[in-house]
Amino acid sequence: MVATQLGAPKRVGIIGAGIAGLAHAWVAAQRGHHVTVFERSARSSGASIRNFGMIWVIGQPDSMQSIAMNSQSMWLQAAKQAGFWIEPCGSLHLVHHDDEWQVLHEYLAEHRHSPRSAHLQLLDRAETLAKTPAANPSGLLGSLWSDTECCVDPTSAVRSIPAWLHRDYGVEFHFSTAATHVESGLIRTGEGMNHPFDQIVVCSGDDFATLFPEAYHGVAIRPCKLHMMRTVEQPHGWRIGPHLAGGLTLRHYPNFKGCPTLAQLQQRIATQAPELDRLGIHVMASQNHLGQVVLGDSHQYGEEVEPFDTCDIDSYILRELEKIICLPTWDLQARWHGVYAKYTGGLVYEQVVAPGVTVFTGLGGNGMTLSFGLAQDAWERWETV
Repeated sequence: MVATQLGAPKRVGIIGAGIAGLAHAWVAAQRGHHVTVFERSARSSGASIRNFGMIWVIGQPDSMQSIAMNSQSMWLQAAKQAGFWIEPCGSLHLVHHDDEWQVLHEYLAEHRHSPRSAHLQLLDRAETLAKTPAANPSGLLGSLWSDTECCVDPTSAVRSIPAWLHRDYGVEFHFSTAATHVESGLIRTGEGMNHPFDQIVVCSGDDFATLFPEAYHGVAIRPCKLHMMRTVEQPHGWRIGPHLAGGLTLRHYPNFKGCPTLAQLQQRIATQAPELDRLGIHVMASQNHLGQVVLGDSHQYGEEVEPFDTCDIDSYILRELEKIICLPTWDLQARWHGVYAKYTGGLVYEQVVAPGVTVFTGLGGNGMTLSFGLAQDAWERWETV
């Protein structure tokens, strides 16, 4: 970024009104800058609204713990000020196999002296069933409880943030407005209008072709497609309580990689159900304010990403979910897929592509959890004189 006098207000242009773009808009506006956001769609409709709505602190590596917790606090602040629903619900990793149970013990032992330990607790079978009515009691050994997770409804949350930022911070939003050209100091839109800015942040998700395509050549970044579903409202106000995950999730997030028994768990799953590895399936459930349970998910990368949603993926997801949770009704209200940018060189792809212009994308499945904290960290770095 081009260094400017600390505290001097700048004209900041943000491209993309997904969660990453909104996070940058909020942080920049908090710092006194004049912010304008351009979004090519009529309203946010990409990966930021097609997820569980999990603020998933437990899934982050130790190196990102402070940023994740800061992001969680910012979510609570945003919900209070913008008026969208949020629930500090915590999470449970439910385990039904001995190797899964061992991994949880190893994880807790590994973190017994870290700040994280204050938020974690191993629960036995009875304690787990007392935490959630959704745990499948058949073969249940116990769970890992974490109190750091929150739930939002991603669609209503992400779509309500722009009005709040405009009302309280004066952020200007141009929806249905595609940015077709960006250079230092300027954003040009599809209408042929030129907009001058001192600083520009490009948060264009998995669109690697429209703006600065050369910035992605040779970079470990690619699209990732996931399948998800949502049930109808559960009857009689029934709720699952915490976010729920299972043994499959232990092999998905990097925070469990240091557990010695994880390799044994991974080998068992690869032998018993190779389709789960082939399709990147691990299963989770969350519940929104409408009582609907959000279910997923799968992961297909790069050239595997097709416009067609094959029914076998959804069947595998539901099969595995039924092993770990029980719902009053599994009737589905919606199915969909999302596509996000996954950067395997780190948690975010941040690249200065021209003086005063930075590409910021590739958060993968961590966008909802980390965007606020990462944006705050970025602006503190960018404006350090």
